[in-house]
Formats: sequence, structure tokens, C-alpha cells
Amino acid sequence: MPPGPVEQTEDAKTEAVPQKLPKGVVLGPDGKPCRTCTDVSSWFAMAKKETGKSTSIPATIPSDCPPDVQALGRSSWTLLHSITATYPEKPDGQLQTETRSFISAFSKLYPCWHCASDFQQWMKEDGNAPRVSSRQEFGRWMCEAHNAVNVKLGKQEFDCNKWEERWRTGWKDGRCG
Repeated sequence: MPPGPVEQTEDAKTEAVPQKLPKGVVLGPDGKPCRTCTDVSSWFAMAKKETGKSTSIPATIPSDCPPDVQALGRSSWTLLHSITATYPEKPDGQLQTETRSFISAFSKLYPCWHCASDFQQWMKEDGNAPRVSSRQEFGRWMCEAHNAVNVKLGKQEFDCNKWEERWRTGWKDGRCG
């Protein structure tokens, strides 16, 4: 979910952090590279730079390693979209309040601090507060939130008119069974 690396400040520099970080390395609040906010290829590039030794990037990360920012993002979006797909068509007021609270807590607890902060800021902008009065409204809002991140990452936007097909009913061509 991060839009890009965070620049180092003079206060954040430490001996353990290289002066010029490889693209994609995000610093944590402590000024050190944030494992959760950085993709694995950037970690390998940083290790190579620090040691001077060739470090090959594995085709896939072993399943027993902590997730990098990309794996965490994919898993999180899958969960969030799946929640919208099973959300009631007409939720009662209590569930709407609980859903807003969940989204707020999620934005504060998300493991990548940079992504969490960015999502919180996005939700504060006009028209971006969670819309949870119906499944259709919540699903579209989640799609818009995901697209906002896609734009920041230079990825293609998804057609939000198709959110339900993608996450709830399956594609009209029947390939989802």
C-alpha cells in the first residue's frame, strides 16, 4: 500500500542504515528500514549494497517468512473486499457503527505504519469516509479506496462497476464456477 519510500531526515540516520537507500525501502518511525513496509526485492538490494556480495532474489518468498508489503497488501485487500461482499444488503444501525469502527481500527493497526497513515489521511478527505449503509455502497467505497492506492502505486484502476462480480458473484462468463 505505500506510495513510495520515505526520505531519511538527519535525525533518522543511523550507522545501520545506508546513506542512500534502494528504491522501495521505507524507513520506520525509528529511522531504520521497516520490514513490513518494504518489499522483499528492496531488502535484497539493500543487503547487497551493505555487504557488497551478490544476493539473489528467490522466485517466491518461503511461506515461513514474514510477509513483505506486497504480500500483506494483497492479503489485506482480499480480506477487506470479502467482508464487503458478505456485508448485509441493509445493515442495521449498530452494524454500520461497528463497521465504521472496524475500518478506523484497521487503519490504525495495519502493520505497515506508512500505509496505515496514508489510509487514515485518505479517509479524512472529503467524500472518503467509509460508506456503510448498504452492501452496494460499502463495496463501491472499498473499491474506491483500493483504486486510490493503485493510483499512488502506478497500478491500473479497477472498474468499480464490477466490484460485486469480482468479489461476490463471480464473473459473468462462469469461470468462477
